[in-house]
Amino acid sequence: MADPTRDVADARRRLAAIVWAVLLAQVLLYPNVPELVVLYGAADRLDGGTRFLVAEFAAFVAFAGVWGYASDRLGRRVPLIAASALGGAVGYAALALAPVLGLSFGAVLLVRAVQGAATIGAFSLGMTMLTDLPGGHGRNMGAAGIAIGLGTALGAPLGGQLAEVHPLAPLVAAAVLLAGVAALAATVPDRAPASDGGTVREAVTRLRRQPELAVPYAFGFIDRLTAGFFALVGTLYFQSEFGLSAGGTGLLLACFFAPFALLQYPMGLLSDRIGRFVPVIVGSTLYGGTIAAVGLAPTVPLVALAMVAVGVCGALVSPATMALVTDIAAEHDRGSAMGGFNVFGSLGFLAGFLIGSGLTDAFGFTVAFLATGALEVGIALVAFRTVYRLGARIDPGAGGAEPAE
Repeated sequence: MADPTRDVADARRRLAAIVWAVLLAQVLLYPNVPELVVLYGAADRLDGGTRFLVAEFAAFVAFAGVWGYASDRLGRRVPLIAASALGGAVGYAALALAPVLGLSFGAVLLVRAVQGAATIGAFSLGMTMLTDLPGGHGRNMGAAGIAIGLGTALGAPLGGQLAEVHPLAPLVAAAVLLAGVAALAATVPDRAPASDGGTVREAVTRLRRQPELAVPYAFGFIDRLTAGFFALVGTLYFQSEFGLSAGGTGLLLACFFAPFALLQYPMGLLSDRIGRFVPVIVGSTLYGGTIAAVGLAPTVPLVALAMVAVGVCGALVSPATMALVTDIAAEHDRGSAMGGFNVFGSLGFLAGFLIGSGLTDAFGFTVAFLATGALEVGIALVAFRTVYRLGARIDPGAGGAEPAE
């Protein structure tokens, strides 16, 4: 006789592996983006890198909600994850072949956008399937968080080393990983709630009835803004200010991603026990301070220590923020709600690229780091009372908000 608890744990591990592989594939490229865009024909590393990263995340913004709504409407998620992963694999393979095919930089950006539109489906729906599992939203989002953290933790150093072998090697590895995701998705039971046959307008109306979702969406936006900032400006900063190679940059980024990954699951469990207020508000305040510290650290060892602190504080915030989405959203709206969270997160990444590069061009690296850290502290101060009141209405262990009166 099947053990339901064991089945849920096995599904949680497989879904976490899907999220991990998608993030690993994505982050493999980051340490070498400045040199990769030059290979594609970009005239400037900062401008070209910004456009290359923006192309993917603009597609994330446009299609995260589409994948989420489609899964809610169909009442199935697994086939969509497999299809999106296969599309992402083809996109990465096409990017690897772009120099051989003689594609212009503009054509490369178009391929990058198509790859992003496909890839976001596997990522967002993998997270949504975790919310479909029983066991507490903090636990399930902790599993998602540790998968995200491990993917980024391994992706940065591994991508840097692969890039030193060949600039296009990370793209080939990403294509293989996404193909593996499609195969793995087929082995996971689909627990999506049966579709209620609603229209897009009805789904949007239901989400509008839960304006509290604006709270985790806002935090998701700012948190991802900081990640986008590090992906572009942080990489350039480490290489230009300290003379690090792609491999060295990847190792320094790993100082953040390793503790960020390892602490996600226990921090998610902690938020189930103590509520979301302390992890979200206190964690965000500390997170912003450590980001500023990275830009002020004068040596590589001190930067590495500051990056570790950033990772610890980020791990406190991330699973609690994602758990807030599933605390608030109605069961039949989870796909749309998590898709909306990823839309705002992707907008945050875009803002991180654009604001980070703009501040760096205008005022230099130090001001850019200080301003980015201040944004994280600012959202915590602005949302302090709202998160406190929301936390009083939610029983995290039960996994949901009280019904509206």
